[in-house]
Amino acid sequence: MNTFRVLKFSTLASMTAFMGMQAMAETVTVYSYRQEFLMEPLMKAFEQQSGYKVNFLYAGKGLSARLEQEGKNSPADVLLTADIGRADEWVNKNLTQPIDSNVLKLVPANFRHPNGLWAAQTTRARVIYASVDRVAKGKIKTWDDLLSPEYKGKVCIRDGKNAYNLGLWASFIANHGEAYTTDYLTKLKANLARKPQGNDRAQAKAIWQGECDVAIANSYYMGKMVDAVGKDAEQNQWAKASYIIFPNQADKGTHVNVSTAAIAKYAPNKKAANALVAFLLSDKAQKMYADVNYEHPVNPDIEYSDLLKSWGKFKAETLSLQTIADNREKAMKLVDQVRFND
Repeated sequence: MNTFRVLKFSTLASMTAFMGMQAMAETVTVYSYRQEFLMEPLMKAFEQQSGYKVNFLYAGKGLSARLEQEGKNSPADVLLTADIGRADEWVNKNLTQPIDSNVLKLVPANFRHPNGLWAAQTTRARVIYASVDRVAKGKIKTWDDLLSPEYKGKVCIRDGKNAYNLGLWASFIANHGEAYTTDYLTKLKANLARKPQGNDRAQAKAIWQGECDVAIANSYYMGKMVDAVGKDAEQNQWAKASYIIFPNQADKGTHVNVSTAAIAKYAPNKKAANALVAFLLSDKAQKMYADVNYEHPVNPDIEYSDLLKSWGKFKAETLSLQTIADNREKAMKLVDQVRFND
């Protein structure tokens, strides 16, 4: 029988009512910025394999504030997020504790916190979507190619301060410095087809509509559009209008961000928490991430799904994700400095 439970709460009263569950030694409680429909197959598989029950609490924002408010009474065991910035926020607010060292060994060093306070679960490449009809394959190879006068008025992107974009700009700062990144943002802004807006899928739609020829987005959204059904089936056409370019393959590799897991500082069930993080890094779960969420496994030995294979193999940047996190604030200031979103 399935025991996976999803709870949403917005008031202290509802949180307090839920806290009684922390006493259940066989239960692991997950606080997540990752949506339940993405994580449900993984949580169910963990329950079946481990015998633990999963209580899954999803929130679009505010988990750090909840953890601070709950303090030592928090029922949270595991924290999940889709961006390194939020994982870094948890660390900076002293809301996590080290993951078991045997679990951390499953994660490459550049994809985990130096002191084990978070560990990547998957990687998601920040890539270029290019029009199948208007951009010849092989023509764009680097991020700098987007600055060419040829693409003036033809580039689309979401908010420059979106977490995924901040990660990319932070990687530019780490690799090339602030002066280069300022110049890059200024020139990229000059080539934009429209004011930064929408989500990553909206950039693919803009290519399909002919509003732009190239866009910056995460690779896994292409998978979501390819397999969209029902009321979202139009997204199949958006996907067919573009192909993926992994930039900078001849040098540093393509920038990747990560989804992460951390163990809450006051986790009532630390053993179960480590068991869940270990499961999410297992071969079974890593393959599920690729098959269900179209994300690249953090374990390089896991075979990709056929869809991911169709995009081609790529070399990922080896920069430490902690370095990315450390440069996000600088990146945010540069976005404001050049008035990128105006």
